[in-house]
Amino acid sequence: MTNNKPQHIVVIGAGLGGLSAAISLASEGFTVDLLEKNDKVGGKLNVLAKDGFTFDLGPSILTMPHIFRKLFERVGKNMADYVSIETVEPHWRNFFEDGSTLDLSSDPAVMKQELDKLGSDTARQFDEFLAYSKRLCDITEDGYFAHGLDSFWELLKHYGSVKSLQEFDVFRSMDQGVKRFIKNQKLVDVLNYFIKYVGSSPYDSPALMNLLPYIQFGYGLWYIKGGMYGMAQGLQKLALELGVNIQVNAEVVEIQHEGGRASAVRLADGRVLAADIVVSNMEVIPAYKNLMQGQEAEIRRVEKFAPSCSGLVLHLGVDTIYPQLAHHNFFYSDHPREHFKAIFHDHRLSEDPTIYLVAPCKSDPSQAPSGCEIIKILPHIPHLDPDKPLSADDYAAMRERVLIKLERMGLTDLRKHIVCEESWTPVDIQAKYYSNQGSIYGVVADRFKNLGFKNAQRSKVLKNLYFVGGSVNPGGGMPMVTLSGQLVRDKILADLAK
Repeated sequence: MTNNKPQHIVVIGAGLGGLSAAISLASEGFTVDLLEKNDKVGGKLNVLAKDGFTFDLGPSILTMPHIFRKLFERVGKNMADYVSIETVEPHWRNFFEDGSTLDLSSDPAVMKQELDKLGSDTARQFDEFLAYSKRLCDITEDGYFAHGLDSFWELLKHYGSVKSLQEFDVFRSMDQGVKRFIKNQKLVDVLNYFIKYVGSSPYDSPALMNLLPYIQFGYGLWYIKGGMYGMAQGLQKLALELGVNIQVNAEVVEIQHEGGRASAVRLADGRVLAADIVVSNMEVIPAYKNLMQGQEAEIRRVEKFAPSCSGLVLHLGVDTIYPQLAHHNFFYSDHPREHFKAIFHDHRLSEDPTIYLVAPCKSDPSQAPSGCEIIKILPHIPHLDPDKPLSADDYAAMRERVLIKLERMGLTDLRKHIVCEESWTPVDIQAKYYSNQGSIYGVVADRFKNLGFKNAQRSKVLKNLYFVGGSVNPGGGMPMVTLSGQLVRDKILADLAK
């Protein structure tokens, strides 16, 4: 980098994408201001201590730890000195309405034993599916992840032909891709629900999303000792060591610009910070709506990158232990197609939701008082829709429906054992994080709307404005938003070299 090139970068938002971008850019010699509107870094990776319970308010699963290690290794650091991780076994436990269960395990012998419950040929089918999942993962990592490809045309240029792009399997749905290999409906439902990582529907998402099972089985499923928020703390420590100026309670309310370039950001307290380059961890559409005027045409252009689903997030402290639970658990809908249709097409609350339930005390008893445990419950629900608004009473009724279902499926007297509770609705999520319509995972993966692509990282409005996080490629989830911060460094360096 030469002296006549831009030196000062302002990063808006200290979620994992913003932290990763700040670290990646500071390691290249840029001066970086990282501005966060809330009182701590981490974005949706958040934490709350209440009544002796420590609730991880955001992501609960760590995958692809090598993406995080690269941040540290690039500056000569060892991630283990900042963040301690451990594997989770089983990966998760699946509960069905007929009373049966199925564990997903990293141990092939245990996995085969579990799959044999579903039929003598099921393990072979699963092995064939996982080989298919690995092929999808390999081809995606080779180009889309490694080079930060941002559009269909960049993908075509990299891979050489439309025929080669067929290997991405984007013209089938995820569900259709699973059913090419798997006959047992319970296992179909389990593999379909890997779509939870990106908050979409297996009936709408391209079959490319079937790379998600291999990501989990190939790279493992991990927990951060002391709670998931430890990753945000580790990245914050690294950023400070690299000289990043982190400011919390510092909300950006405007990106100032002239001549097609960002020139400064204005904060809610009236301060104006000049910037040679701006990186926004605020999602693309909210950023254009909230931070810049007159961007209606650009907002219409990117409307195909619609928001993912949201969630009704219940953090419960209970005064008992449920020994049948693993660290991660899924309680399945008896009517999965209707469940996903309600969320993604009808924009209503499912009558029979599939429920993700996290019991982190199975790995880390210190998160709750003795004799107690944490039950985190997350059924997916629609993002905010002004044409079909949902009320507080609607969400309260959904909460009751979910708790009754869990009690019916084995968590006896759950409601009677709740001694501490914190709940979040899409309204809360939008207010806290300015996510697009209260979405949790950024942009929905939909083969009809966007082929599974997200927004590009480079702004088409301002030449020196870039985006990171779940609303841009490569997408949502802890590893992907962290990768986006590394990829934006590569794009900025490439653009400055022109």
